[in-house]
Amino acid sequence: MLDIFFKRRKIRSFDYQPRYYKPEEDKDEKETERRKRKLGLRTARRRKKISWVTWGFYFILLLGLIYIYLKLSNTI
Repeated sequence: MLDIFFKRRKIRSFDYQPRYYKPEEDKDEKETERRKRKLGLRTARRRKKISWVTWGFYFILLLGLIYIYLKLSNTI
């Protein structure tokens, strides 16, 4: 009776045919490198660090918002 409300897990069929790299098909190495550069696969993008000036600006902004909130709620 509980089969109506709950799905049972079923075994999935796995039909995967692996593809292998065939160097003889890669005739133009320069063209491949150009495509990789164009897609951005050659350069690892690193996350830019936030400078201490930016952190200071955010901190002062946060303090200002807290001050405005407390001032509007008449607790200061």
